[in-house]
Amino acid sequence: MEKLLNELSVPGRIGYSLPPNDVEKNKLSTLIPEKYLSSERPALPEVSEPEIARHFINMSITNHHIDKGFYPLGSCTMKYNPKLNEATSRLPGFSGIHPHQHESTIQSALQLMYELEKSLCDFTGMDSFTLQPAAGSQGELTGIMIMRRYHTENGNPRKKVLIPDSAHGTNPASVVISGYESIPVKSNDRGLVDVDDLTSKLDEEVAGMMITNPNTLGLFEEEISTISKKIHDVGALLYLDGANFNALISLMKPAGMGFDITHLNLHKTFSTPHGGGGPGAGPVGVISKLSKYLPYPRVQKVDESYTLTSESTDSIGRLHGFFGNFGILVRAYTYIRLLGYDGFRAASKNAIINANYLKKLVTERYDIPFGQNCMHEFVVSAESQKKRGAKAGDIVKRLLDFGVHAPTVYFPLIVKEALMIEPTESESKSSLEDFSSILEKIDDEINENPSLLTDAPFNTPIRRLDEAKAVRELRLTWDKVGN
Repeated sequence: MEKLLNELSVPGRIGYSLPPNDVEKNKLSTLIPEKYLSSERPALPEVSEPEIARHFINMSITNHHIDKGFYPLGSCTMKYNPKLNEATSRLPGFSGIHPHQHESTIQSALQLMYELEKSLCDFTGMDSFTLQPAAGSQGELTGIMIMRRYHTENGNPRKKVLIPDSAHGTNPASVVISGYESIPVKSNDRGLVDVDDLTSKLDEEVAGMMITNPNTLGLFEEEISTISKKIHDVGALLYLDGANFNALISLMKPAGMGFDITHLNLHKTFSTPHGGGGPGAGPVGVISKLSKYLPYPRVQKVDESYTLTSESTDSIGRLHGFFGNFGILVRAYTYIRLLGYDGFRAASKNAIINANYLKKLVTERYDIPFGQNCMHEFVVSAESQKKRGAKAGDIVKRLLDFGVHAPTVYFPLIVKEALMIEPTESESKSSLEDFSSILEKIDDEINENPSLLTDAPFNTPIRRLDEAKAVRELRLTWDKVGN
């Protein structure tokens, strides 16, 4: 267990050096009122440079990340992030600019955003995009706000938005925040939208429908054309949760399926860093009749120069300070220029091949409730393992001992003891086979010694927590020794 910095501290040790002072000395009390000054030195740790370097290196290697090992986190598309993305995002013309600079001095940055928007339009068939949203969840909110503004201008904001029962949890949250009622639509016995149930819930109070396609079971909604027609027949809009676009890019365009609005997760499909609280990006694209509602400012090209649009009374307003998470936009743009249209087509195909290959490998030991061919991910049920003594939560904790990150667990809710697995196109055939063999070994352990799973993990810095106790007995204070 790595010690805390305070535990490594020894008085007198120094891990830094400062340049000579080249300004006139002043007493601090002449700059800050005496009542705000402390009479005691701050209790900061005193460690040497090698100690501080080793401390943070040791801390960093306890964190699992895509460069360290397999990360099959379903629906999150934790794929390799090319290091070229990091190099371009650090170019001075991108990293050193300030959002208050005059437009004439940031032409390269504006050009990048303009061309990125055009690329996203090409991939999706949408007519325009906003790059502002800082995540897919904020992209959803943006899309539903646009939906509401559209209906309001047409005389009736309407009351309801339909959402499949397999949807991401952020979908109903975005709907409710936008002032709508979330209406669930059942899945049929194949894991797809039940069109009959959808039809029974359609009326002129429905503002739209949010669909993830492929859905969270990794299945393509085969009746999407029928669904689109039914939604549009009542004057509603069709929204694509683009979290799973990694399986469609360069193979199929959302606009061609009848979608009016979509968000894309740049930190999924376009290889920008994912996790750790962000930053992320969730651009939102719309068809032409909705373009005027997009947040401002947007980049426009006038002759050979790039400029920002002004405020608009039609727009839903700003959603992010300045231009969004610009460094993430640079990374996504780099990836697009690196792969090109044909490269993305190959990536999508490889993501689908990898998922189906891994699904075939694990089928011998684990149940697949919806067993038809999947797209980029699939969902396993550990219900039979639970009957033998280890539930899905135990299995994923045991996986940590093998140096593999756990897949998404207990989602989607329509699958009991769900393990949601997405290998992505980044993984090799051998890494998929290694992961499958680990799942087989864990399945054997359930028969031989179930306590290995119910007590796991054993090799992580922190052992299994008492989750029920943590919920019942919250500790929200911090004492002087850091406990």
